[in-house]
Amino acid sequence: MNTIDTPVLVVGGGPVGLATALELGWRGVDCTLIEAGDGAVHHPRLGIILTRTMEFCRRWGMVDRVYNCGFNNDYHLNIVYCTSMAGFTLARDENPSCKDLLPPPQSPEKRQRCPQMWFNPILENAAREHRGVNIIHHRKLERITEMADGLEAVTVDTQTGEQTLIRAKYLVACDGAGSGIRQNLGIKMLGKPVLSYSLNVYLKAPGLLAAHDKGEAERYIFVDTKGTWGNLTVVDGRELWRMTIIGNEAMMDLDNFDVEAAVRRGMGAIDVDFELLSITPWRRSELTAETFNSGRVFLAGDAAHAMSPTGGHGMNTGVADSVNLGWKLQAALEGWAGEGLLDSYTQERRQIAAEAAAASAANFRAWISPGDCAAILDDTPEGAQTRMAVGSRMQVSAREDWDSLGVQLGYRYDTSPVIVHDGSAPPPWSALNYVQSARPGARAPHVWLAPGKSTLDLFGRAFVLLRFGDHPSDASALIDAALRQGLPLEVHDIADADAAALYERRLVLVRPDGHVGWRGDAVGDDADDIIATLRGARSKVAAA
Repeated sequence: MNTIDTPVLVVGGGPVGLATALELGWRGVDCTLIEAGDGAVHHPRLGIILTRTMEFCRRWGMVDRVYNCGFNNDYHLNIVYCTSMAGFTLARDENPSCKDLLPPPQSPEKRQRCPQMWFNPILENAAREHRGVNIIHHRKLERITEMADGLEAVTVDTQTGEQTLIRAKYLVACDGAGSGIRQNLGIKMLGKPVLSYSLNVYLKAPGLLAAHDKGEAERYIFVDTKGTWGNLTVVDGRELWRMTIIGNEAMMDLDNFDVEAAVRRGMGAIDVDFELLSITPWRRSELTAETFNSGRVFLAGDAAHAMSPTGGHGMNTGVADSVNLGWKLQAALEGWAGEGLLDSYTQERRQIAAEAAAASAANFRAWISPGDCAAILDDTPEGAQTRMAVGSRMQVSAREDWDSLGVQLGYRYDTSPVIVHDGSAPPPWSALNYVQSARPGARAPHVWLAPGKSTLDLFGRAFVLLRFGDHPSDASALIDAALRQGLPLEVHDIADADAAALYERRLVLVRPDGHVGWRGDAVGDDADDIIATLRGARSKVAAA
């Protein structure tokens, strides 16, 4: 049997697996990724790259590739609520195109439509640019044997049947919602296994935009007398679309379900040719694994959490998993991690994933609860009044589906054992609105330090100590403690008054994942305890 030795084995070549390999490679950590398929995306479920993921793409040096992925950036991303593409319009939310959309004040980046058929190759190509990243297609995991100092994975070439033994120190399971690795470990998924049964239809309709009067939109949501039953989502901004049909379990039997008739239902009376490219039945869930790690195996992405795509948080939450885990695996491999650092992955990410799943489920419930629709198809005054009421209700209730900066950027590790909490009050939080805060556990705030240079550009490679003011406080005790304990630390002095006001303390220590680990106006005699806590060698220290 052939043998491969690698520090980290990543199983699964979807966006989260590729992001994990990219994050590790960017950090200088060698890894091997195996994917049972050929890497091609034949049914792009993913369409929107949210702001936090775009910030990670910025630090990986590939954000421009995402902005220029091939999507029609002149296409307007409106939201249209209607009875069908040929039917009544209930309401319309006007949104700019990707070209005209500006980053929010709290970030150097903006969200971007980039369907998975393009995003996956962008991630893979960026990962392959790091010499230590080895990506192998047509390779399936057969079994894992965990040992005291590592694990052995038997893999098989799906084309030749040839077996290869991969020896690794750690394994990251990114093998999807039906994760065989998670099941073999006996890790349960907790929550709501079925919110609805749905069918995704990937189709090509070159003449669709010219055939209806609804104008350009990111999504057309269909409502009839029985309520919301489906939607049509733009894929490339030209001719590719994804229709989602909500139904019951019987719809999963494709031999007895007329998919073409369902698409025609959405089109209404307009006569437009379309080609069905692929059809995927799926179950909408709200689930979170009871733990994200077992021994040397870690779960990320859909293997760890399954959520409704309403809001686009699933993949974006998974990429944040990768970034949280990446520096901790590096610390363990380099020998400066405390015994509690890797366990903090579950302690930090599980709560965030559960919150994102709950927000996604709330979004779904909002747009399938349009109110009384009995007269919605009637061309009468009563019908017009019903359409106005339903449209207005859906616009308000579904707003958090489209505008969710609080969910995207506002997640905090408030109870983490590897954060030095300072007892300060948390900032106000809502799914819609994000208030930047340098409170320990929060994402370190974005401030422009110079044209094109954000505070976020300082973070990632190591821990970063920010010293604010014209006369920075003495932090030598903290620097010396980091040196003694092997924790990699960079120091940046910032005289910018706006940044100092936002970060609120004269000294702020930011982790490699961009979250604040500690802050204070001075360093006392607890510098060693602070550093020990941040690297997982202490459970907690007193508030600074």
